[in-house]
Amino acid sequence: MKLTILFGGASFEHEISIVSAITLKAKLSGFDLSFIFCDQDHRFYLIDPSKMKANTFSKGEHKKMPQLSITNGSFSQKSMFGSTEHNATVLNLIHGADGEDGTISSLLDFFSIKYIGPRTDASVFSYDKRYTKWLCEAKKIKCVEYEVVSSNEHQNINIEYPIIVKPARLGSSIGVSIVKDESDLDYALDVAFEYDNSILVEPFIEGVKEYNLAGFMAKGKVHFSIVEEPQKNEFLDFEKKYMDFSRSEQVLKADITPELETKLKSTFEKVYKNLFEGALIRCDFFVVDGEVLLNEINPIPGSMGNYLFEDFKGSLELLVNSLPTNKRAKVNYEYIHSISQAKGK
Repeated sequence: MKLTILFGGASFEHEISIVSAITLKAKLSGFDLSFIFCDQDHRFYLIDPSKMKANTFSKGEHKKMPQLSITNGSFSQKSMFGSTEHNATVLNLIHGADGEDGTISSLLDFFSIKYIGPRTDASVFSYDKRYTKWLCEAKKIKCVEYEVVSSNEHQNINIEYPIIVKPARLGSSIGVSIVKDESDLDYALDVAFEYDNSILVEPFIEGVKEYNLAGFMAKGKVHFSIVEEPQKNEFLDFEKKYMDFSRSEQVLKADITPELETKLKSTFEKVYKNLFEGALIRCDFFVVDGEVLLNEINPIPGSMGNYLFEDFKGSLELLVNSLPTNKRAKVNYEYIHSISQAKGK
């Protein structure tokens, strides 16, 4: 199967995207893969698969490789003798801004390029954690209690300590702090406001059970990964999550009851259906006193959550063959012609 991995982007998660792409290169051996890198200035480069190494990008060696432009239906490589079109299905692997905020999906839709990834409306609700909370309210999905703090208006926080402070539009634990006492709050807010002008505050729940579940829609039904219970310390910081994005070995299935697994899958379907079609996403859940709470939606999980699927290659093939298509209006200028005829022009 032909597949183009699109990675990079202008975001704080740029390097994580590179790590994910390198991991998938190894995981998808046997696929006909090509790699397109988006640099921080939004230039696209066709990367030689043999050069898919971290230092290719840190040393700027990608700039010696062919630069691409976007045309209808494909990325285009121009040369003295014409152009070569790269029109395989794109796997959007740009984490954070650009990839998860709807920018790339809008671009690919505009140029009619097939892709795996969240569509623009889904990106809006999953990238901004405030909107994810509002989505939960609209779909009657239980989630963690929260308050929103803005950089331009000071307000008291009513949630009891300890709390978690996190930027509203950022992932990978960047800018996130656990605050156990009010004396540490101002510093945590300053750190978070370095990355975003809107902050989410949530209770830090001691000893909470956490479960991850990934899935996608294909052939009219949702196909699930195994349920994972991540093994972590009190807080999974950026460096640990950075390493987590390079995972390729399948993890063990969580030891949970069939009833809990059914609850997790049912909540996942509520999140996914009629919004995330065309994407492989991962939902992170908390379970408190037997109640399932949505923590976060990962619309482009690290390395596509390959380690959660028993047959990751087969899952991607199934998804590629079930991607949604956009209906385009046909423009025939009938209205203008009728007006012109009526005026005799």
